[in-house]
Amino acid sequence: MKSLIIVDMQYDFLPGGALPVAGGDTLIPVINRLQADYELVVATQDWHPADHKSFASQHKGKSPFDVTEWKGAPQTLWPDHCVQGKPGADLHRDIDQRKIEAIFRKGMDAEIDSYSGFFDNGHLKSTGLGDYLKGRGVEEVHVCGLAADFCVYFTALDALELGLKSVIVDHATLPIDAVAYARTKQQFVEWGGELKAKN
Repeated sequence: MKSLIIVDMQYDFLPGGALPVAGGDTLIPVINRLQADYELVVATQDWHPADHKSFASQHKGKSPFDVTEWKGAPQTLWPDHCVQGKPGADLHRDIDQRKIEAIFRKGMDAEIDSYSGFFDNGHLKSTGLGDYLKGRGVEEVHVCGLAADFCVYFTALDALELGLKSVIVDHATLPIDAVAYARTKQQFVEWGGELKAKN
């Protein structure tokens, strides 16, 4: 079975939000149309505590988009975003949720960032998404949403590493950094992933 994974279509990642992806709102009707092609649709949701260590506000003298070292690894510092219970963390009201069978929250541990819908960035904790898909007999995932060069890419990459056929739906995602995304797309294909263009 194939599953569609809708990544982080939340207010804070859309125009007017705390960490917007330019044009992100144009993906809403595209993703709503896509859902009809899949037997199983799931979604992810960034769900950070207010003191999350990926927030620049938690590091004295640092600004959003600075890169620092955290627990021995590079960490991009972000504006406060998708804080638990705040409106910016909600899935956009225009995303059709009738077919979304489950929503997997990530980034809940203040001590580590979580781009992927499957694991935190250190692969220390699972969100349960992998076991859920396995239990439903899923063999192939198609990943869409925001942002292409971070949460979409790392979700698709982890799916690949879990032994699933993994496809990025290229016309249903947008990056923060188009140059970086071009590079990661190439790597993704080299590692066995696929890109799906609009039919």
